[in-house]
Amino acid sequence: MDKVELRYDFAPRRQDGWVRNPLMDLLHAVREQGSISGAARVLGLSYRHVWGELRRWETQLAHPLIVWEKGQRARLAPFGEKLLWAERQAQARLAPQIEALHAELERAFAVAFDDAAQVLTLYASHDDGLSLLRGFAASQARLHLDVRFCGSVDAITALNTGRCTLAGFHTSQQPGLGSVTQHTYQPLLQTGRHKLIGFAERSQGLMVAAGNPLRLACLADVVGRRARFVNRPRGSGTRLLCEELLARERVVRSDLAGFEREEPSHTAVAQAVASGSADAGLGIEAAARARGLDFVPLLQERYYLVCLKEALEEPPIAALRRLLQGEAWQRELAHLPGYAPWRSGEVLSLKAQLPWWDLPPKKHRRARAGAPVPGEPSGSE
Repeated sequence: MDKVELRYDFAPRRQDGWVRNPLMDLLHAVREQGSISGAARVLGLSYRHVWGELRRWETQLAHPLIVWEKGQRARLAPFGEKLLWAERQAQARLAPQIEALHAELERAFAVAFDDAAQVLTLYASHDDGLSLLRGFAASQARLHLDVRFCGSVDAITALNTGRCTLAGFHTSQQPGLGSVTQHTYQPLLQTGRHKLIGFAERSQGLMVAAGNPLRLACLADVVGRRARFVNRPRGSGTRLLCEELLARERVVRSDLAGFEREEPSHTAVAQAVASGSADAGLGIEAAARARGLDFVPLLQERYYLVCLKEALEEPPIAALRRLLQGEAWQRELAHLPGYAPWRSGEVLSLKAQLPWWDLPPKKHRRARAGAPVPGEPSGSE
């Protein structure tokens, strides 16, 4: 096979936020429609063109993409399925970077053509609500959010080292959770120096295949039924949540098949489950629903924005707070599965909102719970 180059197009924007490739669009359309004519119709192309392109790619790749059986519904050949899922997983992994590039390009053009445009740099844990907010803020308030998705720990660290003006992180409010979270976040946040801003409540839980065939209801079930798990990276808020749940359920992390397999975002975890390469992963409901998965809610958590005290009244943050407090934005957010506005745009107290703030640090028994011991390197730092 000769060297193959795949070209991607940024415009027009896909509803799912991914960039476009003609071959992958063809394979996806055939898979969804079950016919060449149906694929041609949804893509706005002729049957002859779609048929010819698929045949051309089969010759170039030296592998069949479609099972060509007269009188039968068109379906992807095993190689075509494998190629499509591999590309979709790669795009899911790159989704935060693709979104950041979109934001950077839009910001650059907005500032070039509109002297009144405001820019706010935000490092944050991956969140579909913030992705929605980015477009809403630009269209409604001429406020451009330069969003860089990273782990919650990295986001707050970026704020503290001056690399951004605002950071986003999330934490559970459920009683009995918070020891690992406290040990990780508390050294990064200081009363008097940092100011919390309310953003949203969202559901976290297990993303599983449609119908939940393994009947998974908790992480203990994932272990007991030998399900394949996919995790989030060290430093992410969801990885911290996983640590907390393992400790509460008294599950040893080494018993969780796939604990060390990491995907960079909720979208990538959902895609891994949708592709069949994993049975379950911890994440948000919106990502699960977008990939046609079932969702097993485990808890509600609050997503916060945080800035330094001196930045609170700066025009971009003041504009963002007004936007968050508006009914139009709160209606928009409420349409996102698993999300609800929660004291959006309000300035909140660290001690009052973080239930573990005044708790003394507790040591964990590694052999029993698999959670890190305070002061030692851990998977969430």
